[in-house]
Amino acid sequence: MNRIIEDKLDAARRLLDSGACPLPELADRIGWSPSYLQKRFKQAFGLSPAEYAAQRKVAALKRHLKNAPDVTQAWVDSGYGSSSRVYENGAAKLGMLPAVYRKGGAGMAIHWTITATVLGKALVAATERGICAVALADEQTRLLDELRAEFPNAELNHVPDDDGIIAAKVRAVADALSGKAARVPVELIGTAFQHRVWQALMTIPRGSTLSYADLAAQLSLPKAARAVARACATNRVAVLVPCHSIIRGDGSLGGYRWGLPLKEDLLRRESGGVKPR
Repeated sequence: MNRIIEDKLDAARRLLDSGACPLPELADRIGWSPSYLQKRFKQAFGLSPAEYAAQRKVAALKRHLKNAPDVTQAWVDSGYGSSSRVYENGAAKLGMLPAVYRKGGAGMAIHWTITATVLGKALVAATERGICAVALADEQTRLLDELRAEFPNAELNHVPDDDGIIAAKVRAVADALSGKAARVPVELIGTAFQHRVWQALMTIPRGSTLSYADLAAQLSLPKAARAVARACATNRVAVLVPCHSIIRGDGSLGGYRWGLPLKEDLLRRESGGVKPR
């Protein structure tokens, strides 16, 4: 992609960041036709301009729900035309009703435990629908940071790793960390595009790797490697949604939120002791 096209796409994105802008108006301000802008924007970011704007609105709703004096004020400040629009559009993307999110997940029950695995400590957290978080680190405080930051007022129930409510999920995570196949329900909370990326990750054969460009092509979005990379980086469910299977186009490991040594070890175990390409 040449510099002029990149600059125009960045300009379109900034315009959408600043507020609502219908596609014809956006295209006119960029100097492209609406159809060409739609095509180029989706190739670059994995979303249409309308989908991108909708995500920005949901992000604004999340901020306002935490700070506004009441829910009604939050949806007004976020640019929703009516409360029905909030519940039709915003709630689906938040994964819960806005009032619940505003309260930091108050009313949600999340069971969690920390278990020892062949690769160190792992936090496993689950709702009644499935695993919502797997985090990997050596310190318990760090393992809980992400969960508490997203849902500070949720009912976080610490249970032993052999408790019936979570034991099967813990075993599945332990199997996955040791390089074995594991199947267990997961609850993925994210945007439609993130879900597409995460679902695609879960189809990668154990022990295999893809580049960000490979995965983008698999999603029929060959120009959206950067957007795919961002979706991988936001994955909260380590190993079960195997973002560790994504490497750079040159064959190097790239980044990993839980550390490159762990990524390398995971890939080596999954490939039967053979160093990943």
